[in-house]
Amino acid sequence: MQLAITKQNVNVESIKMAIASQIDSAGFAAWVMPLQFEIVDNRLNLIAHNQFSADHVKRNYGKIIQDIAADFSLELNIAVAAHVNLNSANDNVVCAYAPETKNIVQAKRNAFDDFVACDDNMFAVAACKKIAVGGASFSQLFIAGPAGCGKTLLANCICATSNKRVVMMSGGQFVSDFARALRDKTIFSFKDYCRNCDMFILDDVCALAGKRATMDEFLQLLTDLRANGKSVVLTANAAPNALTGFDRRMQSLFASGLVVDVVAPNAYVRRAMLNRAGVDGTVADELSKQIGGDGHLVNGIISKIKTYTELMGETVDMDVAARLLGDVLNKNKTPTMMVKSMCEKMCVSYDEICGNSRTRRLVRARQIMMAVLKSVTNLSLTEIGNVCGGRDHATVVYALSQIENQKASDLILNAEIADLIKVCK
Repeated sequence: MQLAITKQNVNVESIKMAIASQIDSAGFAAWVMPLQFEIVDNRLNLIAHNQFSADHVKRNYGKIIQDIAADFSLELNIAVAAHVNLNSANDNVVCAYAPETKNIVQAKRNAFDDFVACDDNMFAVAACKKIAVGGASFSQLFIAGPAGCGKTLLANCICATSNKRVVMMSGGQFVSDFARALRDKTIFSFKDYCRNCDMFILDDVCALAGKRATMDEFLQLLTDLRANGKSVVLTANAAPNALTGFDRRMQSLFASGLVVDVVAPNAYVRRAMLNRAGVDGTVADELSKQIGGDGHLVNGIISKIKTYTELMGETVDMDVAARLLGDVLNKNKTPTMMVKSMCEKMCVSYDEICGNSRTRRLVRARQIMMAVLKSVTNLSLTEIGNVCGGRDHATVVYALSQIENQKASDLILNAEIADLIKVCK
């Protein structure tokens, strides 16, 4: 009996060594070593802790292990343990993963009616509706846009409209839950939870930036979901190739699906949002012109007006609104908000103006904005350069000289600058 046990142990160790020589060390340590090896009746049984682990080993290493088992005259059987001990060394700690917070979104047939879309956002909304109802030709949707443009609202609309199994997380929740799963030794349960769905939505992938272990886990999650035909929706404040803190491999995977841009609310959208909330039409018209293109800011204004009306029992006219929202309206006069207002007027994005692109259209727009800022503010040339994306003093000097030279003979440019000055005042 002792000889039989010794022979089995030698065979098992020999098989492990043979497998380790055929696959990468990281894959062996992560997926093969945790398996329970048994040799029973000329059969090599590999027992996994859960179905995900068993499926992963079969899919990625099954052929290699089967050939090695055949060399030892053994058949291969990869199975899941019938009973898994969910308790750690401390019997009071249960190691079954459950999300820290649950996103409960009520199913709504017309959830997208909550999103007020301008013409620039119609394509993005159509793509979101398509992936929500299923049957989309793209399996991954990447929604990019600045803060306050409605990315989270679109993600919630997709979740509320879909009748499939949806797992939705924020980027911060994914990071914290992944760290908690590692700490509590429930990482395989966490993997199962993320993969046991028809659609996976991650709101704000930027929260993963710089966290190497979390990014590696998320990269594997995306690969597995797409390989199994699952739908994926991601949101971020920049396009994949403009994300910071992510390596080229991650950026490439993010860009491999359908990437749609969502722009900040323009004056029409801001007015519609205010009107929907019951703000007086005249007040809504005036406020939509004075506040910046930030959906969060608009929602804050709506909340403030509603609360004032409820508590004071008064209708908010423009005089009351000016007094009530003085802190918000004054921010519109900051240089940054001036630049953003000019971007909207000139049909260019703030990120492009502050970016590194040197296309003729963007260079001219930057130069005009610098000239306007010089006219309506007391900023130094260095401060003007910082507001326009960190340009140096020499760049601002050159821009101002170019605009001054062109103004002498270009009446259209003079009218455009005068119009922008009105926007900033």
